[in-house]
Amino acid sequence: MLTSRQKVNAMKEHKAHDKDTGSAQVQVALLTKQIEELTSHLKKHRKDLHSRRGLLKMVGKRKRLMDYLAKHNPKNYAAVAKKLGLK
Repeated sequence: MLTSRQKVNAMKEHKAHDKDTGSAQVQVALLTKQIEELTSHLKKHRKDLHSRRGLLKMVGKRKRLMDYLAKHNPKNYAAVAKKLGLK
């Protein structure tokens, strides 16, 4: 789980305006942070299949959001992908 401070920091880096909490860029940033946390958890607990399923769902959701960004706003897609180290 991400702490509220981690969420706020991720939102600050990717928000489009002051009250932006739900844009695709912000959602991708939050999902990336959660995926990183869960990946480190699964390295320690290899048999935690319930968390692995949640991880796969998050990766799929992030991919759909990135596809949306690529289709509707290619500039933001490139910026988010570069900033987060995604392809």
